Amino acid sequence: MLFTGKTFFITGASRGIGKAIALKLASEGANIVIAAKSTEENPKLGGTIYSAAKEIEKAGGKALPVQCDIRSEDMIIEAVQQTIETFGFIDGVVNNASAISLTTTEQTETKRFDLMHDINVRGTFLVTKHCIPHLRKSDNPHILTLSPPISLDPKWFGPHVAYTMAKYNMSMMTIGWAEELKHSGIAANSLWPVTTIGTAAVQNLLGGDYLTQRSRKPEILADAAFHIFKQDAKTYTGNLFLDEDVLREAGITDLSMYSVKPGGELQTDLFVEV
Repeated sequence: MLFTGKTFFITGASRGIGKAIALKLASEGANIVIAAKSTEENPKLGGTIYSAAKEIEKAGGKALPVQCDIRSEDMIIEAVQQTIETFGFIDGVVNNASAISLTTTEQTETKRFDLMHDINVRGTFLVTKHCIPHLRKSDNPHILTLSPPISLDPKWFGPHVAYTMAKYNMSMMTIGWAEELKHSGIAANSLWPVTTIGTAAVQNLLGGDYLTQRSRKPEILADAAFHIFKQDAKTYTGNLFLDEDVLREAGITDLSMYSVKPGGELQTDLFVEV
């Protein structure tokens, strides 16, 4: 298996896209650190760090469930320390944890603004910061952040400027890290879906059954992440990827298997130009 002995630190891996990436890597023998908040199941969202750990080990990997709210630097430091004590090293970081609020300026509560920036921006920055010293020791280290291509088209700002700022900050960090860390041989890339992804968050918070049925499964991002992590970190860096482009490069052109509703119409995701 391609990633036997490799260790990936994944935020928000208890469910959704993060868990799908974890299961894909686990099926290739990877060690997975599930750095997420959920220790008790939320009926609306499902999944905990412990239930994800069972699935990961069933898939063929080793799992380390660590309760970690990435708004807390102390919890991040502790999670990284547990990772090193358990597996010895870190080969990849997936900055997946994210908060969303598609609200105008007046509609955006201060606590929601702070949440998006504490998780999406500050949390992503601090997770990466504390993993970098260990990534330097890997023979093919990757940082992968779930964030979009950057477009300054006003249509992406007007309806939800606070959320757009938070997600674009994640992408700007990718560009910055690719440049900053190139002499250390650490790759930094972002990955974003062309269509909406059928997760519990989409079902319960954004669009219900209507949007879920027009979405793709999280596995499309897992397969794209898998392809990215196979590449040479010294040269495959500084990209704000769309999932379809990555899979096309990997030779996968029939994407029908990823649709929640086979043959159904698909909803283009935010920040994607059609």
